[in-house]
Amino acid sequence: MIFYVLKRLVLVIPVVLAVAVVCFLLVHITPGDPLVAVLPPDASAELAAQLRKAYGFDRPLPVQFGLWVWKALHGDLGTSIATGRAVLDEVSRAVGNTVTLAIFAAMLGFVSGGTFGFLAGYFRDRWIDRAVTTIAIAGVSMPHYWLGMVLVIVFSVMLGWLPAVGAGPGGWAWDWAHFRHMILPAVTMSVIPMGIVTRTVRALVGDLLSQEFVLALRAKGLSEQRIFVHVVKNTAPTAIAVMGLQLGYLLGGSILIETVFSWPGTGFLLNSAIFQRDLPLLQGTILVLALFFVVLNLLVDVVQAAIDPRIKRS
Repeated sequence: MIFYVLKRLVLVIPVVLAVAVVCFLLVHITPGDPLVAVLPPDASAELAAQLRKAYGFDRPLPVQFGLWVWKALHGDLGTSIATGRAVLDEVSRAVGNTVTLAIFAAMLGFVSGGTFGFLAGYFRDRWIDRAVTTIAIAGVSMPHYWLGMVLVIVFSVMLGWLPAVGAGPGGWAWDWAHFRHMILPAVTMSVIPMGIVTRTVRALVGDLLSQEFVLALRAKGLSEQRIFVHVVKNTAPTAIAVMGLQLGYLLGGSILIETVFSWPGTGFLLNSAIFQRDLPLLQGTILVLALFFVVLNLLVDVVQAAIDPRIKRS
């Protein structure tokens, strides 16, 4: 197991380097001048040149990339052009809000998706299976930003039960005043993972129940509870992989959902950085989110190997 973990860690290094290169190049090849956000309309060429030199935009791209990676390794992601604050501070606050929202949305999506998937798999081709499949397809197909707006209209405007925007007064705290702000965006974000997990678990359970070893277990007189445990063990590796990918997408934040609900997370921060052409903030946010995804995939691989020894042998 230790050798497998070390092997995965070594393979992560080129992935992280490739992610850094892609993040840097994608931001720089987009059209537009990043200094437009801070330069006045009547700015002189001398002032523009001074600012370009101060932010390092006057240097060749390879030099800029090398300096950016070197500073990032030391915890310096640069300074936001629009706000003048450290990018790391901006991203840290946004990541905390996104992680809080993503964990709650993942709990809703994974628990409901796993439950629906097992029900549909055990009662395949019955009315429960058809009802669950319809819900799952609707969850995957429905535009989540549209669902968010519908939830705001119903529960905020018409009923007045929940707030429509924001994350609550001041910084985040685990109390009802802040928790109620998270309900609508978390429910909206959980719909797509719920549908994907439901369909995945349904297919896995339905396939396992038709396997010969399940028939042999029933022939030996094992109770349905014991058989259920065996089904869960055989379903877990694939289900965990799917859930890990979905959690990565949730941690990456949803620009549309966080914009609809004005949730101060990474998606909302990315949206602001894109419209303000804030290159340091855009690069830093994308890099942190990409690293989250890489680390999460590594953890999923390790957990899969711990659950299913066949993965280590392969």
